[in-house]
Amino acid sequence: MNCAFFFVEKFLGETVNIYEKKFLKILIGVVIFSILSAIYLMNFYIDEDLEWEENKVGFIITGDINEKGWNESHYRGIKKACEGLNLQLLCRYNIPENSGKCPEAVENLISEGAKIIFLLSFNYPKEVLPLMEKYPNVTFVSTSSLEQAKNLTSCFARMYEGRYISGALAGMRTKTNSIGYVAAMPNSQVNRGINAFTLGVRRTNPDAKVFVMWTGAWQNEEVEEKNAAILIEKYNADVLTYHQNEDAVGKVAEKFGVDFIAYNALLENYSDHYLASVICRWDLFYDDILQKYLKGDLVSLRNYWIDTRQQAIMLSDYSDVIDTHSRVILSSIYTELTSGNNLIFCDEIYDNKGNLRCEENEVISDDELLKNIDWLVEGAEVVD
Repeated sequence: MNCAFFFVEKFLGETVNIYEKKFLKILIGVVIFSILSAIYLMNFYIDEDLEWEENKVGFIITGDINEKGWNESHYRGIKKACEGLNLQLLCRYNIPENSGKCPEAVENLISEGAKIIFLLSFNYPKEVLPLMEKYPNVTFVSTSSLEQAKNLTSCFARMYEGRYISGALAGMRTKTNSIGYVAAMPNSQVNRGINAFTLGVRRTNPDAKVFVMWTGAWQNEEVEEKNAAILIEKYNADVLTYHQNEDAVGKVAEKFGVDFIAYNALLENYSDHYLASVICRWDLFYDDILQKYLKGDLVSLRNYWIDTRQQAIMLSDYSDVIDTHSRVILSSIYTELTSGNNLIFCDEIYDNKGNLRCEENEVISDDELLKNIDWLVEGAEVVD
């Protein structure tokens, strides 16, 4: 604006009197102000349109959103986050992996206007990778994906921190030094949870062992119940835990009268053998991701984690059978994690075949934890 006034002084010179110069300056000021206001209003309406276009969030999950465990906890979390941010949630559930239904669901969500789509199962990204390339302007978010795309971000919670605490609890509770772990499949996500749990067990009870049985699926109640019974009857396990979508293992533990630790759900109608649950504040998880997305910051993140330091990962209220001494120890471990003084996967770690996987003063990287944990730590054994 000063340049415009300088132009008036320089080129009008003495041809107009001082009053005319003042009038012209005012006139130029009004014109410039009008132009700037118009630009601002254009940007305002463009931003409003952009927000309107991006207010639809797609969500795809393998099971029933009303089923206790992985499915319900994630649905409740993203629903609460979307409501807080005034975003519309478009949900597709009961979409099995490798069934051909996930790509169909993605296409359907995009046709309804979803600009960001959450893929809530490990193998979904592999199924829809071609669609990520087909729709470069749609943002995809997956849980611990091994796939890579320019518009894909792998996001997860450090559930293994909660597993570590629960392992310490199991180590203090077992009397047989035999702990059972029913798990879906040996991918990095599941393995790092088993490893953290076992490291927690051995912290409080170096003599205890963790016996692992695979089910081959995120949800197969018949196989889960069968494996849980085998771990109790054949391997003398007196504490059980699991990495499955629901609490079938807990039901078996209750039937046999042994302790168990749940995962991703607050359970009801169980006895004191239900020691605690490893849980995540998924609403905090989704709120943080969606805010980053709306600000345009998510696109630069390939991997994103939320953890105990953000008060997102924890164990639920303990059973009344957990004594004060045990609670103090568990509280101390939680404080270590929230302060960043315990990285779990650090210093000297051997796998169950005797190979050194982490050296003294070394920390296993997040990228390695996400993609390459194809081994189990010393103290964990896979059984049939």
